[in-house]
Amino acid sequence: MALQCRLSGTTIQTLKMARIPIPSSSSRFIFRTRPKTLNSALFSRHTPPKAHPFSVLIRALSAQALAAAPAAEISDNQVVKPQWKAAIDFKWIRDNKEAVAANIKNRNSNANLEIVLGLYDKMLNLQKEVERLRGERNNVANKMKGKLEPSERQKLVEEGKNLKEALTTLEEDLINLRDELQLEAQCIPNMTHPDVPIGGEDSSKLRNMVGSPFSFDFPVKDHLQIGKELDLFDFDSAAEVSGSKFYYLKNEAVMLEMALVNWTLTQVRKKGFTPLTTPEIVRSSVVEKCGFQPRGENTQVYSIEDSDQCLIGTAEIPVGGIHMDSIVSESSLPIKYVAFSHCFRTEAGAAGTATRGLYRVHQFSKVEMFILCKQEESDMYHEELIKIEEDLFSSLGLHYKTLDMATGDLGAPAYRKFDVEAWMPGLERYGEISSASNCTDYQSRRLGIRYRPSESPSTTSKKGKTNQAATKFVHTLNATACAVPRMLIKRKRDWSWKKLLLDSTVEHV
Repeated sequence: MALQCRLSGTTIQTLKMARIPIPSSSSRFIFRTRPKTLNSALFSRHTPPKAHPFSVLIRALSAQALAAAPAAEISDNQVVKPQWKAAIDFKWIRDNKEAVAANIKNRNSNANLEIVLGLYDKMLNLQKEVERLRGERNNVANKMKGKLEPSERQKLVEEGKNLKEALTTLEEDLINLRDELQLEAQCIPNMTHPDVPIGGEDSSKLRNMVGSPFSFDFPVKDHLQIGKELDLFDFDSAAEVSGSKFYYLKNEAVMLEMALVNWTLTQVRKKGFTPLTTPEIVRSSVVEKCGFQPRGENTQVYSIEDSDQCLIGTAEIPVGGIHMDSIVSESSLPIKYVAFSHCFRTEAGAAGTATRGLYRVHQFSKVEMFILCKQEESDMYHEELIKIEEDLFSSLGLHYKTLDMATGDLGAPAYRKFDVEAWMPGLERYGEISSASNCTDYQSRRLGIRYRPSESPSTTSKKGKTNQAATKFVHTLNATACAVPRMLIKRKRDWSWKKLLLDSTVEHV
């Protein structure tokens, strides 16, 4: 679908929608061209115990997402150059390949560890050869500093020339090999908390159950029927204006959305979070640095034609970028944000009665919590986030359950993820309304967000300069406080929503 028009001599930028086909069903990287249209790029979605060995693995495996390649065509022998690199501990991966391989398998990732290890060994061997030739070149240069016979000098000149040519070729090969190694290693997902159940979504473990399903003495209507009768939604007009999976909210539904957002922001702010509104268009590199990697043929991100920008699928992305490439003071941690934004997702592949109406849409409002903290504190703040979510939903009188999601349901950045699913009478099933993820340092290593421990002893060099303590990467966590469409579906009794509207209005005033 494309659009271009002129108004008073001004040309509006052409926008198109397209999907990028992905041949595999996992987080393996692909060689691809940068999308030139408003197309669907790929979108997918925690601190370990202090003394647990996996904590080192997490640091070793934290990597950057795949950067889009600008070339129009890529041959079999051409290497895609990453636009930025992660500090991946390849030696640690090699020394602990059994644990890494098991994690890749448990998470159903298609990352190829053998390729990574093979490329790493090749890189080490090539690096040694480059260093050997550099040494020989330096020896030749040193010999030429003394007095030499013309014939001897000419011989050294020829030898130096040959070494330079050989070294140039090997150095170029080394750069390409490092780039290829980076891209392969970036496909390896974060390590997993030892308590996370292994398996698919059905293997997820129940953490908490609040309330019970409501009983009705009349036929239950779904939110579409209720919305139509009360004139709350208009999907038909939105389909004509924007396409399927768009909607208009009307009358009390508009007031309810405003009330939900205002009430949620007010409640979370009381917990020490700084309220934000965010940009809703970001650079594609920021999306990638947040770890959103390919997860199969379905695509979730809208990209903008002839630019390196895209629409956000969650406020986690622009909030994560606030402190990009910076060193924050340890005393400022934790940094807590609660952000309101509109979110845009293609919802490609979503179909069926379970996704009707507001359950899966292309545009919606959401309030997102985001925390940056010290490494040893992320488990604690993960528990804090899920507690905030549960308190919010309990205060609304919702019947819900909290799940510790299994390995097969974790996105590449997540070390551990808790989901909240609420009972939806109209759908006669539970539906996800929120999640909370601990991403440890997986995102911060890509975004370059670090802190310098204040209590670490500093040393003084021989030249009298003070060497500061080494920096550490922060841990990042994110959690949904309120995804408005899902909350509109999950209706209880009219009095609870009227009370919410009243309370929100009073608090706002």
